[in-house]
Parts: sequence; structure tokens; C-alpha cells
Amino acid sequence: MKPGADLAGYVRRAMAAAAGAAASGDVPIGAVVFGPDGAELAAAHNAREALGDPTAHAEIIALRAAARVCDDGWRLTGCTLAVTLEPCTMCAGAAVLARVDRVVFGAWEPKTGAVGSLWDVVRDRRLTHRPEVVGGVLADECAALVADFFRERRPDRHL
Repeated sequence: MKPGADLAGYVRRAMAAAAGAAASGDVPIGAVVFGPDGAELAAAHNAREALGDPTAHAEIIALRAAARVCDDGWRLTGCTLAVTLEPCTMCAGAAVLARVDRVVFGAWEPKTGAVGSLWDVVRDRRLTHRPEVVGGVLADECAALVADFFRERRPDRHL
């Protein structure tokens, strides 16, 4: 991990990646993988609707793309995964299996969050790899992305 990494900058970049999701009707969640030196390896947004794939979460797509350009195959040792929304169980598990060193996210997700809210998959002491977690970075801005998306689609429902 790059000492003194700009975590807010990482999350801002994930927010920029999220912008592509709404055009296809996907929830605007973005993820970016940064290498140990802080260089961007891959960025993605949710694409479940666009691809008709329930596993096409931003984190999964970004982790796959980063693994293709990483020197250590699928291992993303030393890397940081930055996401606009707290990862779900699938994405948290993928981060552990990819061996990322740190997960940084914006908004907490009390309904499905798996790195501290509902579950804490990544810090389970039974696992052989446990990434550092930094949550709540630009939380209000990231939460607004999702809230605005659903407000436009469900104006009669309260979030």
C-alpha cells in the first residue's frame, strides 16, 4: 500500500466510475482497484442489468480486470479496492480471495453490507487473509448517488 494514500481521492474515482451504471439502468456503484504504488489498475461500475449477470457487481468486474494486468496473476497483494458502497458478501469474499490489502468504501449498507454493517466477512478471524477496512469515506456523497437513483425510479416510495 502506498503510504499516505489519498483515500478520499480513491473513493472520488470510484464515484466517477459509478456514473456509467445509471445509463444502463444499473444501480450506480463504482469500484476501482489501485496498485501498491497507488496507480489505478482497473475501474468498473455495476453491470447486472447491462450484462444480465447477477455477479456483475462493480467490485467483481474491477477485481477481474485488475487481476488481468497484475504481475501476480489473480493475487492483488498490496492493492486497495475502493468502492462507493459497502461490499456485499459476494464482493467481500472476492476481495479476500483476491488478497487485496485494503477495502475502502463510501456509504455504509445496513441491508446487505458485509464489511461491518450486517456481516463482517473480511475480518473473520478464521480466514487466512483479512484486509484492512476503511469505511465511511465521503459517505454522504456516495449514499446520495444510490438514493437519487432510486428516488428517480421509485418516487412514491421512501428510502
